[in-house]
Amino acid sequence: QVQLVESGGGSVQTGGSLRLSCAHVGVTSGNYCLGWFRQAGGKEREWVAAIVNAGFNTYYADSVKGRFTISQEYAKRILYLQMNSLKPEDTAMFYCAAGLRRFGGSCPTRPDDFNVWGQGSQVTVSS
Repeated sequence: QVQLVESGGGSVQTGGSLRLSCAHVGVTSGNYCLGWFRQAGGKEREWVAAIVNAGFNTYYADSVKGRFTISQEYAKRILYLQMNSLKPEDTAMFYCAAGLRRFGGSCPTRPDDFNVWGQGSQVTVSS
C-alpha cells in the first residue's frame, strides 16, 4: 500500500526559504513519478514540480522555476521540495503525490494523473 506523509511547512517572510519533506512507503518502481502540488484558498490544485522515482529527471512549473528544487533521497524514501525566494503568492497548502509516468517516460502534471496523495502541509508567506 502506498502512503505519503508530509512535513516541513510553516510561515516565512517574503524572500525566505522553506523545505518540505514527503516520506513515502510503497513507491518502489521507476515507473512512478513523485510530484508536488499546491492549492491556495478558492483556487484549483496547481502542479508545482515532479521527479521520476529513483531517477534524476525533474520538471517544474514556470511559476517556480529557478526558485524551487525538487529532489529525493531514494534510499530513505524521502522526497523534498526546497523553496527559496518565496513570495506571498506561494502561500498555499502543498501536497506530495505519486502517479505513473506518461507513455514516453516524462512525468504527468495533471492532478488526475496522480492517484496517491499526502495529507498536505501549509506554507504561508507574509509580505
